Amino acid sequence: MPITNSFFSTNMRIKFPVLALLLEVVIIVLFAIFVRYEERDFRTDLYPHFQDVHVMIFVGFGFLMTFLKKYGFTSVGINLLIAALGLQWGILLQGFWHMASNEIRIGIANMINADFSTAVVLISFGAVLGRTSPVQMLIMAIFEITIFACNEHLVVEVLKATDVGASMTIHAFGAYFGLAVARVLYRPGLSKGHENEGSVYHSDLFAMIGTLFLWLFWPSFNSAIAEKGEPQQRAIINTYLSLAASTLTAFAFSVLMEPRGKLDMVHIQNATLAGGVAVGSCADLNILPLGAMIIGSIAGIVSVAGFKYLTPRLASVLKIQDTCGVHNLHGLPGILGGIASIIAAAAQVNKQISAGLQAAALGCSIGIALVGGALTGLLINLPFLGQPPDQNCYDDSVYWEVPTEEVPHTTHHLYQEVQRKLSVEELKE
Repeated sequence: MPITNSFFSTNMRIKFPVLALLLEVVIIVLFAIFVRYEERDFRTDLYPHFQDVHVMIFVGFGFLMTFLKKYGFTSVGINLLIAALGLQWGILLQGFWHMASNEIRIGIANMINADFSTAVVLISFGAVLGRTSPVQMLIMAIFEITIFACNEHLVVEVLKATDVGASMTIHAFGAYFGLAVARVLYRPGLSKGHENEGSVYHSDLFAMIGTLFLWLFWPSFNSAIAEKGEPQQRAIINTYLSLAASTLTAFAFSVLMEPRGKLDMVHIQNATLAGGVAVGSCADLNILPLGAMIIGSIAGIVSVAGFKYLTPRLASVLKIQDTCGVHNLHGLPGILGGIASIIAAAAQVNKQISAGLQAAALGCSIGIALVGGALTGLLINLPFLGQPPDQNCYDDSVYWEVPTEEVPHTTHHLYQEVQRKLSVEELKE
């Protein structure tokens, strides 16, 4: 395998520390100027919800992406990196819309919302997993959270749409932002697949850990910012039932859509969660348990069908390489959730909700995500940001120290040679 200029650009020795430390310094300065403790509206009752959402962000999303056989370090590790940066930046960007006396007041509710903003980037991360560098992901996190905060303000404060579980503002937005980035970063050399773009038995088991954590804590995600009392209880119950229903239909249609009549672990890892995504927009509304179960059932079917039929066509027709299938877990169920909220508004489940404004919120979230993702993709596609060449995609050893026995001999030898030459060049400088 030849050593190319693009391969040399993957060296993170200078560019990554400089960018990471610069971002942290900027954030610390902004916190020093604007951020203070919340001193009036104490919501310590939210702490259990915050814990659950926090586990989803750092454990659930991280392990869900460990299905790639040689990319587990990056899936969990860069997930941690993005989340740590994103929650700080999210506090600032969301706080700027709600400043009082030129100050951002931080409490547990703000921490939950910051985790939500981080979830958006982690969803998009799944669409480009294996084909980006840590530097690219830091830049993408900064821009995506900025655009997300603007869209969320538009949907919640201007349009007054209901989206308590964020089917539209987090899931649909994150999915289509990531797909737009993936389209810009399209690699013709990977159009026929890659030897590392697959799973092994133990990597799929690790991914199921992420699925189970997400499944267990999703009711907290959808109810965390709901109004206390009956609305919050409805959000918990509706999510609980929708998840159960989507799991049953996901298992059933996984077998039904496979020619050999066997379960596909990709479907089970993802489509079983689709009910939690789809019920989010109307989770706190009085849609009755029946409504929640219908939404969940449809979401499970739609998600499995997406993995089976749409993902290959996205890659072949639209040139969108969606590594984790975020379109099927977050995009399609997010749209379904938006449609469910439009129907709920039209049925006057809550007279304060407008079907037209719900539709506008869904359209804005998808439209802004696509435009923002495309622009961000153009920015992070610059060649000096360290993206791996095609032959080294989906491989931890590009950016991580990997145990020698896990690295093929030729790759390990190549890396030693590259590091030796880089060290010589640095000494000369």
